[in-house]
This record gives sequence, structure tokens and C-alpha cells, in this order.
Amino acid sequence: MIIGYLGPEATFTDYAARQLFKEAKRIPFVSIPECMDAASAGEIDAAIVPLENSIEGSVNVTIDYLVHETDLQIVGEAVVPIKQHLLVHRDNVEKWREAELILSHPHALAQCHKFLHKEFKGIPLENMSSTAAAAIYVQNHPERNIAAIANNLAAEEYGLATAEKNVHDYSYNHTVFAVLAKEKHDIYIAPTEESKTSLMITLPSDRAGALHQVLSAFSWRKLNLSKIESRPMKTGLGKYFFIIDINLKMDDVLIPGAIAELEALGCTVKLIGSYSSHKI
Repeated sequence: MIIGYLGPEATFTDYAARQLFKEAKRIPFVSIPECMDAASAGEIDAAIVPLENSIEGSVNVTIDYLVHETDLQIVGEAVVPIKQHLLVHRDNVEKWREAELILSHPHALAQCHKFLHKEFKGIPLENMSSTAAAAIYVQNHPERNIAAIANNLAAEEYGLATAEKNVHDYSYNHTVFAVLAKEKHDIYIAPTEESKTSLMITLPSDRAGALHQVLSAFSWRKLNLSKIESRPMKTGLGKYFFIIDINLKMDDVLIPGAIAELEALGCTVKLIGSYSSHKI
């Protein structure tokens, strides 16, 4: 089995891939769209990409690319605790507070705002494609006193020193990573007690109370929704679709019945996936 992930090695996505697919061959990709395109083209069996963070919210590029650009479905997810650390070159451990530049993924920088404001007020922050890419940059520039925000895996992989541990603002910081594959996939992910079904729903235009009717289709069936999120259709102002997560794997009665009711109301419904959720 070949699994693609948002690279380079030692990103949080790589960590999720290692935990879910211990025996698989892993291939890093430089961006989320490239990783998803490879899965859609059959170059890899599945792609693992970040989907949602408990602090920063949804990863919009993943959702939009999944909906608009590919034929992939969510076939599993991993919920990973995010522990961010300040990493420096080993020669700069004693003078990390004098760092001239801090690098990381934009979400990681945002997750560590309080620490950065306190310790590095006025110091430039630079966005990188991933936390691991920031660690690689620090490794490759030992002559500069710069720092990366990344995880323990990156520190080990790239030989960096941890100047400060747990620099994230909130202790409960988790990211959901989605496993994406073609509809007729052959990816086995062990079932868990927690399962979800994700739907994309487009409302009929210019109908008052349409969203209320949609929610009612789930409510009277006692289907618990864990997420309702709107995203632009990219076809004009005021045109949106909704992503709805149901805390139940696809069954033979309740969810199909809700979908049929929504379609009868004039909604367009697309199954994004029905899958198990793993806490790592």
C-alpha cells in the first residue's frame, strides 16, 4: 500500500500516516492539492491531509479541493494532539531568545500567538508550507539564529534542539487528518466505536426556511450532527454549500431516509464519506 501525505517527513500529517498505516510505503507531497491529485490519478492508494484544527478551524483548501476538484471520498480520519515546540540549531540553544526570524506553517504560528507575542514581539514571522519545512530551513542555515515551530518528530528527524516545549496557546489543540481515496477503494482502516458520515448539501435557491427544513430532516430522526459548515460555491456571491457531519456510519434506513427527504425538498446531496474516527 502506498500512502501520500503532506510533507516533508516529520510533519504532523506524516505522524498521522505512521500511526494509521504502520506497514505502508509513505510518499511526501509539497502541497495538499498535489497529494489529493495523486490519489485521484491512482498514483497512490490514499492521501492523508489535514481537515480541521480545534483552534484554527477547517482547512479550507482541503474541503474546497475535495468538493470541487477531485473524485475522492473520506474513508477514515485520525484525531491527533498537536504539541508545538520551538526548535533551533544546536549551536543556538543558549541564545534562542535573540532569534532574528521565526518560521512555521501559518496555522502553527497562529496557534502560538501568545508565546510569540511575549517572547518575540517585533520579530518577523515567516510562513512555510509545513512545520517540517520550517525545521529543514533551520537545519540548512546554521549560520543564522533562527527558529522553527514544529513537533518532536521534526526535532529528531532534522537534528534540532528544543529550546522551549509546548509553546502553543491552548492545551487542547487537536487536528483532524482525513484519509482520502477513490470511491471503490481497497483501503482497510480498523473500525472504531466513533463513526461519521459526511454530506455536502446544496440548498434550493430563494426558498425561505430551507436550512431549517434540512436540519429538521435530521432532527426528527434523532441523527446527531457534530458539524455544520458553509463554504462558497465559487459561482457567485451569496451561493453556498453546507458540509454536515453525522455521528453515525451510513446505515440502511435513517441516513438514506434523510437524504431522500432532502432531495425531495429540492436539495442536492453528495456523500463525502462514511468512516471510522481514530484518536491517536
